[in-house]
Amino acid sequence: MVQTIERKPEPQSKESPIHPLEPLSKEEVQAAVAIVRADPRMTPTTRFVGVTLHEPPKEEVLQYAPGCPAERQAAVILLDSKTGVCAETAVSLTRQTIASWRLMQGVQPAIMLDEFVECEEAVKRSPEFLEALRKRGIQDVDLVMVDPWSAGSYGIEPEDDKGRRLSRALSFVRSEPNDNGYARPLEGVIAVVDLNKMEVLRVEDYGVVPLPPEPGNWTRNYITNTRNGSKPLEIIQREGPSFSVDGHEIQWQKWRFRIGFTPREGLVLYTVGYEDNGKLRPVLYRASLSDMIVPYGDPSEASFRKNAFDIGEYGIGQLSNPLKLGCDCLGEIRYFDAHMVNSKGDVATIENAVCLHEEDNGILWKHTDWRTEEVEVRRSRRLVVSFVSTVGNYEYAFYWNFYQDGSLELEIKLTGIANTTALMPGRKPAFGTEIAPQLNAPYHQHIFNARLDLSIDGQDNSVYEVNSKALPRGPENPHGNAFIAEHTLLEREKEAQRICNMASSRYWKVVNPSVRNRMDQPVGYRLLPAENVLPFAQDDAAVIKRAGFLKKHLWVTPYREEEKYAAGEYPNQRDGCDGLPTWTEQNRPIQNTDLVAWYTFGLTHIPRPEDWPVMPAHKIGFMLKPDGFFHSNPAMDLPPADSHATHSSHNGADRELARELKIRAANTHACKCC
Repeated sequence: MVQTIERKPEPQSKESPIHPLEPLSKEEVQAAVAIVRADPRMTPTTRFVGVTLHEPPKEEVLQYAPGCPAERQAAVILLDSKTGVCAETAVSLTRQTIASWRLMQGVQPAIMLDEFVECEEAVKRSPEFLEALRKRGIQDVDLVMVDPWSAGSYGIEPEDDKGRRLSRALSFVRSEPNDNGYARPLEGVIAVVDLNKMEVLRVEDYGVVPLPPEPGNWTRNYITNTRNGSKPLEIIQREGPSFSVDGHEIQWQKWRFRIGFTPREGLVLYTVGYEDNGKLRPVLYRASLSDMIVPYGDPSEASFRKNAFDIGEYGIGQLSNPLKLGCDCLGEIRYFDAHMVNSKGDVATIENAVCLHEEDNGILWKHTDWRTEEVEVRRSRRLVVSFVSTVGNYEYAFYWNFYQDGSLELEIKLTGIANTTALMPGRKPAFGTEIAPQLNAPYHQHIFNARLDLSIDGQDNSVYEVNSKALPRGPENPHGNAFIAEHTLLEREKEAQRICNMASSRYWKVVNPSVRNRMDQPVGYRLLPAENVLPFAQDDAAVIKRAGFLKKHLWVTPYREEEKYAAGEYPNQRDGCDGLPTWTEQNRPIQNTDLVAWYTFGLTHIPRPEDWPVMPAHKIGFMLKPDGFFHSNPAMDLPPADSHATHSSHNGADRELARELKIRAANTHACKCC
């Protein structure tokens, strides 16, 4: 048994002014749709790609005074499926009018959820696709599942494809209605679909490959021989959690910040600050995942186009899960809903899209004086804000972790089912792993980019690269053991295009030159890499042309409101480079200014048989850690853990156990907080 408690945040009073960064309510989304529908520029074939908060300019937000009214605007993206023209619309909810309407020629917005369903239906009624099934002896089309993959752009597309909104759909065959379709890929069959017309343009057939023989099922209906021995785990906070929530503003252990949620990025952090001696000191203005891509390493005709931009082409926000109590999160939980739209403009609410809870995180700090037998320990508690997205076969779980020592971490857990292809009997894969008989999981990478609009004690920041460097033998290093930490100021954008270096323990430090600590050092935060990779695709490969941000781990740009996504605003079917490589060609100065750090990170997945049928979660991420931001350890003021001992004793047996542990601790000079 796991005891958890679900609570929803209290809504802000309708009488009080709404903070300018508060996400759109369900009623505001409906109002925005109604205003757009009433505009004469709307046509019967216009679809709603997304409706989200139109964030006010940063200056207005920073100058906002609580209680003062602020104009509310919604950003609406539209697509006319007849003409193929996209429009960006800003809707003033305050004035109930259209504030701007801009046509975007030659771009393809993200694939809409409705298009997933409609694409599958179009493929299944295609005579050419049905003929491909018959060639393989597949009789029941209802057992076929179709995954619409983004088409990309490779410079080799037929002339008839140009200007169309396309998907290259992959297919799989279930052996029965509820089993694992990914265990039986329909190898070598690609349906190319016009998503505006919802018709199959052609079916590419690269030859018949038998379906793999084993089912690979994973649900509780099939996995019935489960292990024993797991005792009940209870997470109880009798006095409630330590955080407080007001609308979408959260306060916890000296941290204060706001959250938002967009169809593209999912969870967004705003105005993150830490209270120090009664003063709220800013750390971040805005933080989110700006892009991610999954490039595959299989060069076969059926697979080389697998390079999905899961954020820019699909949207991890609109694909997020309604989280389940006691499974996705444990403890005293607060949930936040996310209000979006389907392509018809109807509100689609994802209930429990964001989870907020506290976790024990082991030791934060400890010291034992063996001479005096003085022992002090403080346990670490962290606040976790999370959401989970399902993108086809994969799951991505995203966690922003706040720590009591002023550190902040983004942790991503990758799980779900590997993308699969079928193997001819007796053949071994060259670019993947055979994870089950005749079932191949191709080599691939998952690469993310986080956009960090930093505000270290104010807007004017600079970035240093720090490398540990061994000194050569000489007067300064007579014994050969000396090394230094070398700080290099990154003054312009091109200088700040950097990669990780494990050999020099490289990290980056963002400082505010005008704010000094008591050692007369500029206050700062470190950006600390963890596991990371670089792409294996060649520089002239289509995926690198479209996602040039992959080539560097760090990019730094001066803040520009319009520069939001590492691969640019509309990566879907784009054929050229946009985003960071294009912007940074200007080589703008980035010293002592309002800047944005873009951190690219990921992993190379060489699949294992143990990743089948569902992959154990693999963790990647990075940390922001204070460096000179505080005078000393900001977690020295945490109360001893034993001051809460009585809260863990909720029956007679527990009290006896606690008493026994205290006696044992006294007899063995053990930790005083046990």
